[in-house]
Amino acid sequence: MKASVEFVPPISEMNDFERFPARTTCQEAPVIEGPHTGRYYAHRVRESLTARVTRLICAIFLTILFFSGIVAFLLLVSLRPHRPRIHIRDFSVRGLGQANGYENAQIIFNVTARNSNHRIGFHCGYMEGSVYYKDQQIGYTLLLDPFYQEPKNTTIMYGVLSGTALTVNSQRWMEFLNDRMLGPAIFRLEITSNIKFKVSTWDSKHHQLHANCIVGVGMVGSILPSYKNKKCPVYFT
Repeated sequence: MKASVEFVPPISEMNDFERFPARTTCQEAPVIEGPHTGRYYAHRVRESLTARVTRLICAIFLTILFFSGIVAFLLLVSLRPHRPRIHIRDFSVRGLGQANGYENAQIIFNVTARNSNHRIGFHCGYMEGSVYYKDQQIGYTLLLDPFYQEPKNTTIMYGVLSGTALTVNSQRWMEFLNDRMLGPAIFRLEITSNIKFKVSTWDSKHHQLHANCIVGVGMVGSILPSYKNKKCPVYFT
């Protein structure tokens, strides 16, 4: 009796599918949104609206800032105070034509102060006048008590220096005469005061006003025409 032999193929010849059974998965592929989906367009619309609103807010802010700057500039120009305008109207040294005139010497002057502002007034303290010759004070006098100067107003100040208010001796008088022979004798009149600007109900801080009037006098001691009615430089300290 013959035995039956079953042929078994070698392992190397076995089908790969038989050695490794196939596995299947049920995972779905991710959905990739394309550039033309509804969600994409909704996102773009939101971004566009946000950018437009931002630009609108910035434009409104810049417009308000621009017009505010113009208004502030116009107010500054219209309310900016102008300094008082000081003019020397007359000046004379009495007795300058005489060698011994210093015994009864007098210096007489006339000055005007103009407030050219339309809406700004001046609170003025004591107005004082000092006369200098070669940068040395030779006389001083009080011109006005404290007062308020209205806008568009002119104040006239008269000054007379004589006696103890005028410190001139014979030596100084001879200097006057010698300078007058060589040309005009030059004097300097200084006007000082403490001033506050007033705009409606607002008052500024105090400013010390100085006005320097250069005056030349001729042979008889009167102001020369080239110096008359000249504007005096004004500055504050």
